[in-house]
Amino acid sequence: MTKIILPHGNYRELLTYRKTEIVYDITYRFCRRFLTRGDRTIDQMVQAARSGKQNIVEGCKASGTSKEMEIKLTGVARASMEELLQDYYDYLRVRDLAAWEKDSREALYIRNLGRRNEDTFKAYRKFVETRSADVVANIAICLIHQANYLLDRQIQKLEKDFLKECGLRERMTRARLKARKDGLK
Repeated sequence: MTKIILPHGNYRELLTYRKTEIVYDITYRFCRRFLTRGDRTIDQMVQAARSGKQNIVEGCKASGTSKEMEIKLTGVARASMEELLQDYYDYLRVRDLAAWEKDSREALYIRNLGRRNEDTFKAYRKFVETRSADVVANIAICLIHQANYLLDRQIQKLEKDFLKECGLRERMTRARLKARKDGLK
């Protein structure tokens, strides 16, 4: 029997999901610690972080019936992460705080931290809860860059998979034609 709906929905296994979940957790705490209550930026940043994570979830769940929707929602997740990245850069810029250079000692430390053991918020918690705003913002920036790189690669893979596996309508048509050919009605 031809498979019409392919296996899908295991978003928790995706490194992109795990990275964006960490970014969400950091952003939530960053906003509570360093932004003034009532500041509209809080909602913007938290929602952008949430959107990055949640669109991966929704895209994975929709992928069984719509690869197009999966690609679209993964793209929305990527756009949300980019929006959040700019919010963190804005935070640093308007306060005359320094953004870490890509290959600075601090940025390399954060990049390597995610490679150790399990990459969860737990690895970053002590820094997020004890360091200054500029350090926490830079940690978030490093992780968002990682998430964006991974999301770009995921979108490229989804595009290739779509071309290889085709869409739901094509699989349904093939299955229907095969069933007719095999004498099933």
